[in-house]
Amino acid sequence: MAVAFSAMIVSTGASAQTTGNYEVEDFIRKQKFNGIKISPTGEYYAATVPVERKTALVIIRRADNKLMANMSAPGDRIHVADFWWVNDERVLLTVAQKFGGLEQPQLTGELFAVNANGGKGEMLVGYRVEGNAGSHIQQKKVESVAADLVDSLRENDKEVIISVSPFNYDPYTRAERMDVYTGRRFPITKAPVRNASFETDNAGNVRFASGEDTDQTTRLYYRGVDGGEWKLINDSKQTGLSQSPLGFSPDDKIAYLQIEHAKGPDSVVAWDLATDKRTEVLRDDNTDPSPIYIGGILHGMRLMDGQPRSVFFDEQSKVAKLHRKLEKAFNGEQVVVTSITKDGGLALVYVWSDRNPGDYYVFDTVNNKAEHLLSSSDWIDPAKTAKTRAISYKSRDGLDIQGYLTAPAGAEAKNVPLILLSHGGPFGIYDTWGYQQDVQMLAAHGYAVLQVNFRGSGNHGLAFEQAGKREWGGRMQDDITDATRWAIQQGIADPKRICLYGASYGGYASLMGVVKEPELYACAAGYVGVYDLPTMHTAGDIQQRESGENYIDGWIGPKEEVAKVSPNRLADRIKVPVFLAAGGEDKRAPIQHTEMMEKALRKAGVPVEAVYYPTEGHGFYKVENERDYYSKLLTFFSRHLGGRMPVIVAPAAKK
Repeated sequence: MAVAFSAMIVSTGASAQTTGNYEVEDFIRKQKFNGIKISPTGEYYAATVPVERKTALVIIRRADNKLMANMSAPGDRIHVADFWWVNDERVLLTVAQKFGGLEQPQLTGELFAVNANGGKGEMLVGYRVEGNAGSHIQQKKVESVAADLVDSLRENDKEVIISVSPFNYDPYTRAERMDVYTGRRFPITKAPVRNASFETDNAGNVRFASGEDTDQTTRLYYRGVDGGEWKLINDSKQTGLSQSPLGFSPDDKIAYLQIEHAKGPDSVVAWDLATDKRTEVLRDDNTDPSPIYIGGILHGMRLMDGQPRSVFFDEQSKVAKLHRKLEKAFNGEQVVVTSITKDGGLALVYVWSDRNPGDYYVFDTVNNKAEHLLSSSDWIDPAKTAKTRAISYKSRDGLDIQGYLTAPAGAEAKNVPLILLSHGGPFGIYDTWGYQQDVQMLAAHGYAVLQVNFRGSGNHGLAFEQAGKREWGGRMQDDITDATRWAIQQGIADPKRICLYGASYGGYASLMGVVKEPELYACAAGYVGVYDLPTMHTAGDIQQRESGENYIDGWIGPKEEVAKVSPNRLADRIKVPVFLAAGGEDKRAPIQHTEMMEKALRKAGVPVEAVYYPTEGHGFYKVENERDYYSKLLTFFSRHLGGRMPVIVAPAAKK
């Protein structure tokens, strides 16, 4: 593994497939690494690398590509989930672990640290910490909590700010200062609201706390640079609108807030902390902003109105000019500065697009020179993938709906088989422009793919999201039907070869779509879907949370009302073949939803194929299960839409 990673580091280009079509194996193949960051002085790279049943943290010295550390967390099937450079010697990391029969690892809430040379690796926070004798100074201790990094403290090489949330009691999160060598923690403050997250200024002072109560209302609190009592800034129970902190200007004189509005998208407000004056500095006509952080500092916002674009608070700043220079150099692709050295001399840049799964470059900001470092999936040639473009149409009641259309690979989207792929969630989630595995897999097998941000989706303001409330099977479904008719009218889709497909809520929308429009579609496929809405009130992890029942009642509907829009209870209206897949360990959409849907379809005489994977959860993780699932799904689509049959070549057995 070390040799392989070193080879990737010194690689000068991708080694992508050059002949033939891309197959299932190309899309389910795990990336060679999950994340990579440059150290504060630029001496090292650190990356998370999947190996066997773990994910390791690998540290490479830039000067000679020497492997300095290969660190795995103790225990079987434990994965390094994320990591941060605290200084050029010390790395802090979080871990995930496989629990019980579930294949996909889950975060444990523990924090580890290790030196760049692999030494002094130990657990600092968590229930498996080796405790030490007490003293008047708080020591590292065994504690059932979930901890996460809040601030790596750029000017402090020894300490970080973390959040600490108890597992089974006291829902009020604590902010603590922690020594990354000893694990000693010193209390800073306790959040005045449940389920809180903290925001620090650039000097490392905890200034904001925001959280959500059991009734789904949010509150935002602020305190001064010297600490003191928390001051309530906004309570959505009173205002009906949420506010959230984004960060501070480099001099900490301005705090930036994202503000909801009753109509239209969110805005960004600059709050002058000395004068208490608020000034709106950004508001798009239909798209919510998302923050751009470089070197841990907020510099601007990104807008996903079709293809993403960036806006900087100070277009004349060094960071803004650097970003514009990179955007020009990688024309047509998106640029994200993932990490930067403390002096700003070297930036690690991630470049991606709708056709490119992503490349990393090291950019010398002094000499304006970019050097290719790694490709996240070097077997994929962007020239052979499918192009995605933004689309928009009017719903039947006049609402502007936006989405994305991907043409079949190597072809135009003209009178072709179409798969309408609906996202999960559904509320607040939205489809974006970019490389997506499922979309490219479908396009490689001859299908156009249409993704729709129906009402209820995020990214278009509070009113657009709330327009989806209690509209399961109603106006949200109509938006998907209207998208299908739009694709037919535009000459994109062959009217006789259209199928609905989606996961979670998308699975629901697929089955409900063929309930409501039995003549419009040739087939439907649901993946880890929910099909019996009354069951959402009694089973699954949503209703188990304190606020879950309020959410289900408010956004989906009361138990006695939602039976009439549950596709498993309307199976006799379905006239086309159906494909279903579910995981036995799924807590979000328990397997019984799919079992009930399958039983109802068989009773109604509807052709149905159902596959179950006992150890998978809400989305499949194990490569063998993904291979089996996608081969069956693509075979189903080929049978009913006429696309290319999948070619499945399982990897050779290990010796």
